[in-house]
Amino acid sequence: MATTNDLKNGLVLNLDGQLWTVTAFQHVKPGKGGAFVRTTLKHVLTGKVVDKTFNAGTKVDTATVDKRGMTFLYKEGTDFIFMDGDTYDQIPVSAEVVGDAANYMLENQEAVVATHEGVPLFVELPTSVELVIEHTDPGLQGDRSTGGTKPARLETGAEIQVPLFVTTGEKIKVDTRDGRYLGRVSDK
Repeated sequence: MATTNDLKNGLVLNLDGQLWTVTAFQHVKPGKGGAFVRTTLKHVLTGKVVDKTFNAGTKVDTATVDKRGMTFLYKEGTDFIFMDGDTYDQIPVSAEVVGDAANYMLENQEAVVATHEGVPLFVELPTSVELVIEHTDPGLQGDRSTGGTKPARLETGAEIQVPLFVTTGEKIKVDTRDGRYLGRVSDK
């Protein structure tokens, strides 16, 4: 248990059996009435964001979320198997929990797996990853200066938009938060 005075960004609260992460908070002391804390909370599983106000000093139930670096080993059925680098324990994480991160994960890639009481909650990838383009149509001559984009399939199977000058087999940097093309990677 904690009070609203202990709130900080990243703290996970257990409200009515649901886990919420504090993404923003502000202590407010109006001229009249009691002080309160205005918070923005993000649901750990669904990603839904809500604003919630607590009276100052109110007790809130915190949840212990264990975030640890793990290595993605392989996919087995619909589960993704991760290994803890310290204990070598392997845990299955369902496709629903992995979510969009699956579009940017290769075998032996490092990721942060957050668990609560042994149940995986979410997978956090680095903000950018380097992937090889498996297939993209060639850009047409004269299209180089227009700044247009074309679809490309990555080695993970995900489809993203890339500039016209990018070709099949090139290694590129991709933003894992929104699938944006960030640039080419040279293997020097």
